[in-house]
Amino acid sequence: MEHLLTASSIISFLTLVLMEIVLGIDNVIFVSIIMGRLSEQKKKVARKWWMILGIMMRVILLLSLSWLLKNGNRELFAIFGKSFNLRSLIMLGGGLFLLVKTVGEIHHKIEGVEDKPIPKNQQQVSSFLRIIIQIVLVDMVFSFDSIVTAVGMAQHIEIMIVAVMIAMFIMFLFSVKIASFIEKHPTVKMLALSFLVMVGLVLIIEGWDADRAHEMHLKNYVYFAMAFSFGVELLNMKQRKKINSEINHSTD
Repeated sequence: MEHLLTASSIISFLTLVLMEIVLGIDNVIFVSIIMGRLSEQKKKVARKWWMILGIMMRVILLLSLSWLLKNGNRELFAIFGKSFNLRSLIMLGGGLFLLVKTVGEIHHKIEGVEDKPIPKNQQQVSSFLRIIIQIVLVDMVFSFDSIVTAVGMAQHIEIMIVAVMIAMFIMFLFSVKIASFIEKHPTVKMLALSFLVMVGLVLIIEGWDADRAHEMHLKNYVYFAMAFSFGVELLNMKQRKKINSEINHSTD
């Protein structure tokens, strides 16, 4: 236990928690948007399942770390000279799923497409299970990515497990406020969906050629673009609020 209380271990632990939260932002945004069609009661249950399954998935991945490090980059098959391994398949599949789901959500918001009618006795159960499955699939991709980060930032498995559990719990606490903020501001929701499209594209590029993607620092550009766009939108929201306040004041 003494090796866990050294200065380097504590610093790596705090840094890892912070990094896991930052890398989990896209996960929280996706979960917040995809739960938007559930009732408030179902949202609470779905968030609890998301936190429990997310922690379980990350802990299992960390406990099977040696196997992942040994087999994650092992070639499974090749097509036209391009080799694919477990990590690349997870990234490609997750990126494609996120891309299709997000583009479909954008289409739904813009065109106002109504969902196909489902019998009342099946509607709630079907919708809830479908959303949980989607959350688990995308969370698996983000879990794999976060575990790769954990391996590079900490040396002890105990530190990694506690760090990802704390980060997941913090994301769970803030997910309610983030979801509420996104639902109240349609422009922010569209911005978040656009961000998820970029994340999906980055995952596909990483799955196709991880080394090249890391050399180009694609994630850094995506997160910077998102932060900048969000900052501009906050200024627009403040300006709109000021204009509305002046209009209301002049009307009175």
